[in-house]
Amino acid sequence: MTTCLSDLMRPDVVRDTQKLLEQAGFNPLIPTSQTCCGQPALNSGRREDAKRLAQKLATEFSGCDKVVAPSGSCVGAICTHITKLFAKDEPGAQLCMELADKTMELSQFLLEVEFAPQLHPQPKLIAYHDSCAGLRELGIRDGPRKLLIAAGHELVDMQDAEICCGFGGTFAVKFGAASGQMADAKCACAMASKADVLAMGDIGCLLNIEGRMRRKGSAMPVMHYAQLLIAPY
Repeated sequence: MTTCLSDLMRPDVVRDTQKLLEQAGFNPLIPTSQTCCGQPALNSGRREDAKRLAQKLATEFSGCDKVVAPSGSCVGAICTHITKLFAKDEPGAQLCMELADKTMELSQFLLEVEFAPQLHPQPKLIAYHDSCAGLRELGIRDGPRKLLIAAGHELVDMQDAEICCGFGGTFAVKFGAASGQMADAKCACAMASKADVLAMGDIGCLLNIEGRMRRKGSAMPVMHYAQLLIAPY
């Protein structure tokens, strides 16, 4: 599952996710008709739209054994929230439940299949930001770090790594001033870490932090961890 933001804003993350799955011995299928998982509609209170989009996605991936996405927020929405919108016997409920049961965030899947990444030819000192959805909805914390270390990178502790960056989907639009202050604090922690790269596992956070970094005049690379498991940037 490419996810909307990766597909539109960071197609290199989709490409590197595909490469990682191929290196792990799989032949990933990317349905070209896939669109949104329904998370933005869900977060905006548009429950019927969220259900409709989730059913569409579930139908498109109905023939797959596993659905893997480089996004904790999309996977979190599918696995922990959208299925709760359906009554037990409502049309589409079973299909969306089946989707939730087989959907995994990229690092979860790579660790499940015991994937060993290749050593990176240009190892970096990395600070890691824990995106809210991945951490709080899926319990993802150590997995991406283990993969990065296995690829030869070194991780440095960053202050407030588990604190929100201020994106939160429409939160950044509805509460711009608060969001900006949160992003400023995250950028300050990243720059204070003296790391070569700030890594994370969610494109929403990546775009938010990177945009703030550039406005503050910092050239610190902000990357999805998948990009650091594949090739030099």
